[in-house]
Amino acid sequence: MDNISKSVINIILADDHLVLRAALKTLLEREGDFVVSGEASNGREVLDLLAAGTPADIIIADLNMPIMPGQLLIESLGDYLNQLKVIVLSALDSEPYIVKAMKSGASGYLLKNVSTDELLFAIRHTHEFGFYICSELSRRLLDRLVAIPQTVQTNNPLNVEFTDRDVELLRLISEGFTNQEIAEKMFSSVRTIEKQRLHLINKTESRNTVVLICFAKQYGII
Repeated sequence: MDNISKSVINIILADDHLVLRAALKTLLEREGDFVVSGEASNGREVLDLLAAGTPADIIIADLNMPIMPGQLLIESLGDYLNQLKVIVLSALDSEPYIVKAMKSGASGYLLKNVSTDELLFAIRHTHEFGFYICSELSRRLLDRLVAIPQTVQTNNPLNVEFTDRDVELLRLISEGFTNQEIAEKMFSSVRTIEKQRLHLINKTESRNTVVLICFAKQYGII
């Protein structure tokens, strides 16, 4: 942590819980390199602060806020994202929220149970290097990646090869997940999942999904 520079970092806090915001402000202002330049209870107030010229290097924002929630705030920042970075601080820990926030322009994602040390490190790291996901989420995503089987080559009679993504899709289908649930878990669209499922049915010459899963289990693909 010591090798991360400690230039002054201007921070806007956006959370509709006043007690949490006050606690964050007290915590941050104990550090010599943090200045809480503005506070807001919703995304609309953040945009008003920025329009009024409030200096900001980092916005720490909750996703659940009235009037304009955090996700809409990120999507509304536009050119401001060239000048500042957004760190989401939220209790929402499901992958769709994380992926959507990061795709929309957030530079960091922290859960509200993050430790003080990690919070301070995350702010400095994001300011310096531009990207940070808290250790709990990083570990969870890594565990998920490690669990995905490698490309499988089987001795099935059709000599069909299956990619990692094929195997993951087959596994999720066999576990009874819907196309919508599979799309969320695989960071894809329902339409893409439907096409991939049909492609697997065709290349294995299966009559339907049930036969496809039987094929996959029979030849050790899942």
